[in-house]
Amino acid sequence: MRISKLVCGVLAAVVAIAATLGSATAAECPLAAKKSVKVRAVKLAEKKDIVDTAVGAEAFTTLVAAVKAAGLVDTLKGDGPFTVFAPTDEAFGKLPEGTVETLLKPENKDKLVAVLTYHVVPGKVMAADVVKLKKAKTVQGGEVDIAVADGKVKVDNANVVKTDIECSNGVIHVIDAVILP
Repeated sequence: MRISKLVCGVLAAVVAIAATLGSATAAECPLAAKKSVKVRAVKLAEKKDIVDTAVGAEAFTTLVAAVKAAGLVDTLKGDGPFTVFAPTDEAFGKLPEGTVETLLKPENKDKLVAVLTYHVVPGKVMAADVVKLKKAKTVQGGEVDIAVADGKVKVDNANVVKTDIECSNGVIHVIDAVILP
């Protein structure tokens, strides 16, 4: 009897989690429906911080390498919140030849930090709020220009191509060019 109660409880929990994910309901599992079990909602995958999200995205290998070279990993893994306008690898590829390699050299760390922190705005600014702005002060100290035309958002000379990638410590908006202070 104890085993059947345990199995029923486990099945009910699985069905409850599956229902949360939109793939099943208790009515679709007769055994689980027989036993009413309260299951506390559990997040199966907690949001990752900005750095871990960028690492997992695969389109940001250059950005991640630059963040590591600049010594900004701990900062961007911190509490934040931060809004990061994240250039893709393709965006870094648009820079003049040798620019990335030069910035990644230890003697250019201050320049690299300035470029990277120019892509970060303090606070969590979702796309719905970004479009209401004309400018935003960056962590680097400068201001980025924000323009909306024909439903498209530009940050300085970069187009925002994907918005609202929520992270545990902020949000990432993907841009198609590296912006420079």
